Amino acid sequence: MQANMNRPAPVELCHKNMRFLITHNPTDSTLSSFIEDLKRFGATTVVRVCETTYDKTPLEKDGITVVDWPFDDGAPPPVKLVDDWLSLLKKKFQEEPGCCVAVHCVAGLGRKRRGAINSKQLTYLEKYRSKHRLRFKDSHAQKNKCCTM
Repeated sequence: MQANMNRPAPVELCHKNMRFLITHNPTDSTLSSFIEDLKRFGATTVVRVCETTYDKTPLEKDGITVVDWPFDDGAPPPVKLVDDWLSLLKKKFQEEPGCCVAVHCVAGLGRKRRGAINSKQLTYLEKYRSKHRLRFKDSHAQKNKCCTM
């Protein structure tokens, strides 16, 4: 898939045994190239945090699970969504270390403007306190390992 101003290329983020693919929201007309990207990165789960813009049936036929957790663009996610997200990640990365989870919203990386942050997001980050829900025990280290996102 070629990146352009409206459709940036997917971005892979890796940390220890966790891989994430941040991508744009496809449409039914761009779905085949979206599926190709998911396969290329080995993504088996897609989390949609925006309104539906495509039929998920073709992804499911290719063995890719689609999870719908929309929330308002520019707003922090609701607490329940954060809890569900962390539970999904913990399960996925414990069962399949090194797997890839894809996530997209309407505008892709950065939700509208790459590197931009709005006042709602800043307030959320200022008040955020880690609950250490993504800690993984490592028998070779004295401390638990964790992922901060």
